[in-house]
Amino acid sequence: MERARALLAKPWIWSFVGAFIVWAATVAFTGGHGGGGMITAALALAVFMVIVGIGQMFVITLGPGNIDLSLPANIGLASAVAMKVMDGSDSMLAIGLMAALASGFAVGTANYLLIRALRIPPIIATLSAAFIIQSIDISYGRGLQIKPPPGFADFANLRYFGIPVLAILGIVLAIAAAIALNRTVYGRSVLAIGQNMRAAKLAGVKVHRTSFITYALCGTLGGLDGALLAAYFRGANVDIGNEYLLASIAVVVIGGTSVAGGKANVPGVWGAALFLVLLLTMLNTFGFSVGVRLVLTGLIIVGVITAAGGPRTER
Repeated sequence: MERARALLAKPWIWSFVGAFIVWAATVAFTGGHGGGGMITAALALAVFMVIVGIGQMFVITLGPGNIDLSLPANIGLASAVAMKVMDGSDSMLAIGLMAALASGFAVGTANYLLIRALRIPPIIATLSAAFIIQSIDISYGRGLQIKPPPGFADFANLRYFGIPVLAILGIVLAIAAAIALNRTVYGRSVLAIGQNMRAAKLAGVKVHRTSFITYALCGTLGGLDGALLAAYFRGANVDIGNEYLLASIAVVVIGGTSVAGGKANVPGVWGAALFLVLLLTMLNTFGFSVGVRLVLTGLIIVGVITAAGGPRTER
């Protein structure tokens, strides 16, 4: 009993509870059909939210105001870069992936330089960067019809015992992120900056270097996401990353990471991603229109965030 209470006290557990409730409701509505297939599909789609969500989680953990709004444009550009470099050839796969990662790293670096050099809030800096990147993306990738190499596309859609390979890699990435966050100097520095930047400076934490690494990491993960999305959907698209702006923030908040900084929950990112994917599946299954789906999604997300946040203490 005590273990159950301790588990329920963890903010991230509510994202998994929400995902299970949504899945159960959908299965009940369909008369028990397609439950396993629904989970498999959810795993395949959730991994893309997880990849960018982990990057956004590190940025948000730096403290109030830190956020990366350039992710959708970053993803779109990286998908175009990867597909153009690969040019449909499996022999160029490694070089194309490196190009996508480099593209994302460059975007993350540019974001931090804007924040650091101009001393403007991250939300403004990254939003401005998004407009610039989107302009480059339109001129570079508009009308791009290059398909991914066959081997890359097959890999992105490969499954072992019904489990998508990309989902397995996403779990490995989440484990690596958890280790980096809790067991490395860098991760502890991120948490310390988010808890109290001034105290972190006095304690010898290299605030600017840590912040730079964090924004560069987020950008790089966005680049990786762009390449994988292009492979999964078998082609690059300027708008391929549009849905991941709010999704990358939602999975972080629903997953139990504090928007005030200094507290992150890696497992919750996976739970929240599954919750969002299954929620959309449920609303589609119920036959709701697009407008109603958006309203209900917003209301349900607010409810889950409220439940996960627990009681508030007035100051």
